[in-house]
Amino acid sequence: MGIFTRMRDIVSSNINAMLDKAEDPEKLIKLMIQEMEDTLVEIKASCAGAMATRKKVERAMEEARTRAEQWGGKAELAVARGRDDLAREALVEKRRYRERAEALERELEQCDALVGQYQDDIMQLEDKLVGAREKQRVLVQRHIHARRKKRAEQEIRRVETTDAFIRFEQFENRIERMEAEADLVNLARKPTLEEQFARLEGDEEIEEELQTLKDAAAGRTEQGPSA
Repeated sequence: MGIFTRMRDIVSSNINAMLDKAEDPEKLIKLMIQEMEDTLVEIKASCAGAMATRKKVERAMEEARTRAEQWGGKAELAVARGRDDLAREALVEKRRYRERAEALERELEQCDALVGQYQDDIMQLEDKLVGAREKQRVLVQRHIHARRKKRAEQEIRRVETTDAFIRFEQFENRIERMEAEADLVNLARKPTLEEQFARLEGDEEIEEELQTLKDAAAGRTEQGPSA
């Protein structure tokens, strides 16, 4: 199991705990990203430590190989000088350093595997962080919009269900009633003397125009038989 896999289990448990408490979604997302960022820092530090260990093991392996070659050369020199006893001891040292080099080589392979695992975890986590930050931006905006919409809907419901809205309707009805009463007052009002004379003058004009039409009609009737 990689470091990232273990981190994912930790984050999941924390998220589930926050969901059970019905925490603020924005805080939840920030916590997720913060934990991922903290874990990324830890993984990078561990990877750097593993790479440093690898270099140390590699240097020790090269040194052991060098020492094995040196003891091999000394064994050859001892044989050339007829010192089989020294040649034998040199070969023992050569074998010891060769075995140490082989052990360090296996350790180096383990270091390579560990560094590779760390690098894979870092790549996965960085990709997850990019996606998480983008989702954070979108989800936070959606959360803000939903919160504002909910507050607006609650305000609308509150206004519709309060006495204030009812009082507005009552006030509107009173104004309409006052307007109707004003119209009735105008209809019931007695005409003034000037208005009565103006009406008589208007009636006289009508009568004169009517008489003119009658006279014209009578004249046309009289002219008809002589034609």
